[in-house]
Amino acid sequence: MFQIHAFADGRVQGVNFRNYVQRKAHELNLTGYVRNLPDGKVEIIAQGSQENLEKLIAYMKSNPGISLVTDLDVDWEEPKGKSDGFRIRF
Repeated sequence: MFQIHAFADGRVQGVNFRNYVQRKAHELNLTGYVRNLPDGKVEIIAQGSQENLEKLIAYMKSNPGISLVTDLDVDWEEPKGKSDGFRIRF
């Protein structure tokens, strides 16, 4: 089990980026959450296999929908607790 803590910057709010990330995370059997931040970035915490987390990172960099990710800062961390499912937080 691995965990990433990522921040996506660019055109990532108001373009369904969170929904795209949530759908891909479900497809990859990842747990965690995605949420908008007041500074315009989107925060992603995801847990799962290293391979599937790398697929999620590549997917976010691919600019799903009409999003435009200009910067994706990803930190690999020790998993903190166990999430149940992958949710959009508000």
